Amino acid sequence: MSADDLTIEGRRFRTRSDYEAALRDQKKIERIKAETNLNSPRQIYELFSELQSGVYRFESALGTDFDDEIYEKVEKLRAQGITRENATDSMKASGRRGRAGQKKEKTDKRKEAKSKEKASGVKRSVRRKAETKNLEDYDKEMQKQILAELKKQEKRRKTVIVLASLVAVLCFGYFGVYYYFAERTSADYETLAELKGSDLLSSDTQEKNEFAIHKTGLKLPDVLDEYKTLYKKNKKLIGWLKIDDTNIDYPVMQTNNNEYYLDHNFNQEYDKNGSIFMDCDCNVYPRSTNLILYGHHMKSGNMFGNLQKYAKESYGKEHALIQFDTIYEKGTYQVMYVFRSQVYNEDDLIFKYYQFIDANSEAEFNSYMEEMAELSLYDTGVSASYGDSLLTLSTCDHSQEDGRFVVVAKRIR
Repeated sequence: MSADDLTIEGRRFRTRSDYEAALRDQKKIERIKAETNLNSPRQIYELFSELQSGVYRFESALGTDFDDEIYEKVEKLRAQGITRENATDSMKASGRRGRAGQKKEKTDKRKEAKSKEKASGVKRSVRRKAETKNLEDYDKEMQKQILAELKKQEKRRKTVIVLASLVAVLCFGYFGVYYYFAERTSADYETLAELKGSDLLSSDTQEKNEFAIHKTGLKLPDVLDEYKTLYKKNKKLIGWLKIDDTNIDYPVMQTNNNEYYLDHNFNQEYDKNGSIFMDCDCNVYPRSTNLILYGHHMKSGNMFGNLQKYAKESYGKEHALIQFDTIYEKGTYQVMYVFRSQVYNEDDLIFKYYQFIDANSEAEFNSYMEEMAELSLYDTGVSASYGDSLLTLSTCDHSQEDGRFVVVAKRIR
């Protein structure tokens, strides 16, 4: 099968299953557009809210593109001073669906009502007779049937109430816990940011790092003064990541596995937000070619929840510089590649960005660069040469199975 056979709207898909998922998304997007007036600010805001809350689930990058399209429309409305609160429809028909959608919806409802009416005709007849006549007016056999039917209805009513109450409690509980962790995480990291550069605990951390030995057997440099207090609180601290004009301003952790900090915070407490952490196979001293940092894609925006904004070229240009300090030295990086990928099976013969940590030769390094350049969503004009130091930020991408969204940057100072 040729590559063109697996192309939709300019996107080339690697496998037949990815292509078929994209076809399903394409049909879903066409239906949404047919039912939505994209010239109406109110309907744009309503659709954006539905996308954000997960009403529509997409399986491929086409869904992410559509989400980006609606996001850009919302940004334009905001730039014009049109908010969701003051947005008004210029269309005569109110609501977010067009006349065709309304007509179809009404037709479907009528059909559904007729079907239900027919199915419950006997039951309504029993109820009407029971209401207009006394139970004693019927013979004993009919009385038994009426009582049995009334008991069934009462039992169903109570069951529905119990189930609805249980679902409501579970939903409120879930969102309560989710937002509790989100708020706690924000507060905790604001406190940690204030500790950067402070001299708290300095009496214990001013000594030189005479006994710190790296796993390679090399003696480590001294921890930067700015991070000594934080390092004293948790020796798993390996650096700090910050991107100006974003919520990304976090300590970076590293342990001997890539599991612990998926659900633990800096204070080593259980936390669904987890932490930003470095791949356990990376070294900051001596430095690996590519330092890979992982973080959850949280709906609250915490951790790498907003990293996918880099899918827009304009956003990438406005946030091209990334500050990543190890606990031993400072560093500034410039965004080079932005792409979507997946976690593949071990035996899949395909480029796996998460395995690129050290380049053993110039040819190997150049090969990695070519693979990432081919995947990149846009050309930043930035390239790297053998010997350059790289930084990779990785988070989940729900537009595909085991998807990942990746930003790669080159150290410039």
